[in-house]
Order: sequence, then structure tokens, then C-alpha cells
Amino acid sequence: MSDPALTKAQTQILAAREGVPVIKAFFDPPTFTVTYVVHDAQTLRAAVIDSVMTYDPASGRTNVQSADPVIAYVEEQGLTVDWHLETHAHADHLSAAPYLQQKLGGKIAIGAHICEVQHMFGTLFNVGAEFPRDGSDFDHLWADGDSFAIGNLSVTVLHVPGHTPACVAYVIGDAVFVGDTMFMPDYGTARADFPGGDARTLFRSMRRLLELPPETRLFLCHDYLPEGRDHYVWETTVAEERRANIHAHDGISEDEFVAMREARDATLDMPRLILPSVQVNMRAGHLPVAEDNGVAYLKIPVNQL
Repeated sequence: MSDPALTKAQTQILAAREGVPVIKAFFDPPTFTVTYVVHDAQTLRAAVIDSVMTYDPASGRTNVQSADPVIAYVEEQGLTVDWHLETHAHADHLSAAPYLQQKLGGKIAIGAHICEVQHMFGTLFNVGAEFPRDGSDFDHLWADGDSFAIGNLSVTVLHVPGHTPACVAYVIGDAVFVGDTMFMPDYGTARADFPGGDARTLFRSMRRLLELPPETRLFLCHDYLPEGRDHYVWETTVAEERRANIHAHDGISEDEFVAMREARDATLDMPRLILPSVQVNMRAGHLPVAEDNGVAYLKIPVNQL
């Protein structure tokens, strides 16, 4: 079956022999999340991918201790940030994109299917007309196969649903930022039991990514330090995932994967920060509109997840 977006990404990776992106990772231990600053060495134009705002659920307080090192690095390197890119509406941390945008400029962007997520979770949280559910909280929405540039770096967007309906991967030069679609080979793959998730769709999205050239570098949004490894890692390759991913290596059938993933997901607890995270991230990292006392509130729907 013809896949023009994937063909575009494959061609881009094979052509990226010079001017590969400069990549700096920032790991947030409380949420096991990796934020990336990606820039073009020639023009010093940059993007920030999957940023983290620190949040304490006991006090309801946010702080910027995870975001400020990103700002310091951008300023030290003399970078100009054009984009704050989200791979999806995260369920394990609050996005720091609005804070970073205020400090560094740039536009906030996510996949166009975020509207589906906004409808589902807008209903769950019973939000009113102040939440439009049309993606307009974001500055830009990406469709599958969209192209743009970070300086001289070519970028192709691939829609890779399954973990959520809105997941996208960013192919930047010869590197791919896959979000939660897959993890290191010794940890496996993302869960698919959130509202709008689907294990069969996730398998097809992973296999789509694994059709990229074998040497393609994959940068992951999380690492959870599986048993037997004593250090965090978040970079691998297509070849290594195809050879060794414990859930989805070559030879695993779609039906086998779906059976494994659904059985495993049934044993997992909801992420600790899913309720505050999704309420904020479906709004592009903004808090809900403050009430008449000037305070913003997050809702806790009881017995719904």
C-alpha cells in the first residue's frame, strides 16, 4: 500500500548525510520524561520537544525547576526557538510549553487529532463553552505528512496513533522523536488503554516507524529503567528495535502483540498525574480559566477511569 508520508520521511533520512540535528536531552526523574532541544548548527534555529512543568499533586503547586535548565541551555547556545513541539497530550506530566514560549518565543504545535482528545476529555471533565475543543489552544496543528523546517533541517510529521489518537512522531533530519509510541528495546511499548487508545492501531503505527532505514536514530519520550539495567537510556535505532524490542521485534504478529498489550494493560494502574496532566495538556499546557475568585481549579472525576 502506498504511504506517501512514510516515503517522504525515508527519503529525508537517507538524504541527511550532512547537517544532522544537534540534540540535547533533559531527563526529569519524577516523571521519567525526556525533553529535547533540537537545533540546526548552521542557523541556530531550534525546537523544544515534550517539555515538563513540575507539579506537586499534594499541594496543587507548579514550579519551573524542570523547564529552567532548558532556557539556560538555549540562552548559552545562542539559539532561537521556533517551535514547542508536543508528540501528544501527555498523561504523566504537565507541559511547560506556555512558560517556555513566554521566555523564548516560538509556536506551540501538536498533531491535528488533538481535537479528538479534547472532545473525549472535555466530556470527561465536563468543561464548558470556554474550552472550544477545536485545537485552537495550540498555535499550529500538524497533519500526517506535513513538512516544515528548523533552520536548514527538514522535518516530516508522521501520525502514529494507538497510545492516543493524536500521537505524532517528528522526523528531524536523520532522527525521529517518537513520543510514547515505543520505548527502549528492553522495556517494550506504550500502553494503549487510555480513552481513544487501541493496541492494534499502536502495532501498525510502530511497524510504520520501523519501515524507516535501519540506521535511523530513535529518540524516546521516556525511560523507566527496567530490571537488569542501572542507567537511563533514551536513544536507540530502528535496527535495534526490530531486532530486540521485547514486545514488538520482527516476527511478532499483530494478533500476538494485541493479546499481550491488552493483557498487560489490564494490570496497570493509571499514571499518578493523569488527571491534572490531561486537563492542562489538552489546553496546550495552559491551566483552566480562573474562576471569579481568580483561582484556576483542576477537576477530579470520581470513578471514571
